[in-house]
Amino acid sequence: MSHNVIASIYEARVIGWAKALPVPLKVVVENEAYQPADGETYLRAFTLPADTASNTLGGDHRLYTGVFQISIVTPAGKYRGVGGTLADQIAALFPLYERNTKNALTVVTMTPVDQGPGIPADTTYTVPVSFEYRSDTN
Repeated sequence: MSHNVIASIYEARVIGWAKALPVPLKVVVENEAYQPADGETYLRAFTLPADTASNTLGGDHRLYTGVFQISIVTPAGKYRGVGGTLADQIAALFPLYERNTKNALTVVTMTPVDQGPGIPADTTYTVPVSFEYRSDTN
């Protein structure tokens, strides 16, 4: 399924970047069990696939669209500092209209990375960032 290939492209990009940071961050991907340490900043990355479409009468075309989201999870009570800085860095990591290819599938970043509203919890503050993607195959 091409949504899985798309997820692997974007996850690999985030994981490589997060490992190369001066203070490396853990990236938790879909369906991965993880218990963070107290006060740890980490990332959660996942895709939100939309419906798969076909734009030809012959049915030989597939259109894969969806959203890739990274949730920046930081300790609560420290304003937006770390989360906002990481959101800006992630925005630079995924430029608009960039093409990434794996196994003959090319996916395009279709919207600028957008930062959503912060989500406060008892011990964490989460800053979601996301963008839309598109891939056409024959």
